[in-house]
Amino acid sequence: GLQAVTTRRSNDGGVDVDALDPDPISGGSIVVQVKRYRNTVPPSAVRDLFGTVQGAGANKGVLVTTSKFGPGSYAFAEGKPLTLISGNELVDLLRQHGLRGRLGAPVAAPAPSSPSGDFNLLGMVWRGSVALDVCALVCEGGRVLGDEWFVFYNNPSTPDGSVAAVTASPGDRAAVRVGFDALPARADRLVLVAAVDPEADPDADLRGFTEAGIRLRDASGGELDRLDVSDGRPGETALVLGSFRRR
Repeated sequence: GLQAVTTRRSNDGGVDVDALDPDPISGGSIVVQVKRYRNTVPPSAVRDLFGTVQGAGANKGVLVTTSKFGPGSYAFAEGKPLTLISGNELVDLLRQHGLRGRLGAPVAAPAPSSPSGDFNLLGMVWRGSVALDVCALVCEGGRVLGDEWFVFYNNPSTPDGSVAAVTASPGDRAAVRVGFDALPARADRLVLVAAVDPEADPDADLRGFTEAGIRLRDASGGELDRLDVSDGRPGETALVLGSFRRR
């Protein structure tokens, strides 16, 4: 197998993983870049990888993304020591090696299975220019029930619709709709997490994340209560916004 070492998060020279294939004939140094993108990876990212391969004197470059590549990227990579792995191909590779992986295309979230109107909106507010992904995790103890119970931009709803990412109300920067009574019986808590969006700024942290809070709203959007959230710190890239426990 390959010998691989992950690089530092920043100032890594455009390399996320340094790998070495010890095969004396087909092996050599391999540089790997990983891109968590929502949209199609631009050809410029592939050109940058090729420049990194040449600059590092590597034998090969691999670009992995949770998204996809367009014709321009494949055309540029043709005939060069570059391998492009799209999100779907990544999931297939994980399955081939006995690992679980899932990429969900954004779809309209199903309505909660609880009675009509029996849900709340959790609106997230904060100051600062850092781009954040807000995620909701349906948990039993300290574990998420499963991949499908992890709600984020690429999986906008749980299977039963009890938790879903929705359009934020005026004044909120992100929002999640929750039918608390509709959560699975074994779920004992809902956890909200904010994480830096590496696509928008791979070197950002939470130092500018201030005056944050979660607004509990009724089904019509009226504010019922507010939970204050601690400020972010330099070097942090993710933060638990709040945990709602079932009693």
